Amino acid sequence: MKRIHIKYFASIREALGTAQEDHTTACDTLGQLRDELAARNAASAQALSRGRAVRMALNQVMSSDAQPLLEGCEVAFFPPVTGG
Repeated sequence: MKRIHIKYFASIREALGTAQEDHTTACDTLGQLRDELAARNAASAQALSRGRAVRMALNQVMSSDAQPLLEGCEVAFFPPVTGG
């Protein structure tokens, strides 16, 4: 089991009603963690499901589903951002 810190931004934060949480998981990758979190409840499923455009960062570096999770890491979930 790994203890990690998760941050949620923008519409994901609003949907989940929290900006951050500490979480204990047996997941090995960022993608597995996303699936685990999406399975918690309807709000999580809507915000984090595979059909949604969600960006992920591990220790403040943009990362893919295959990125390994490490004890004490920081994970961030946020919607794609467009600029102008």
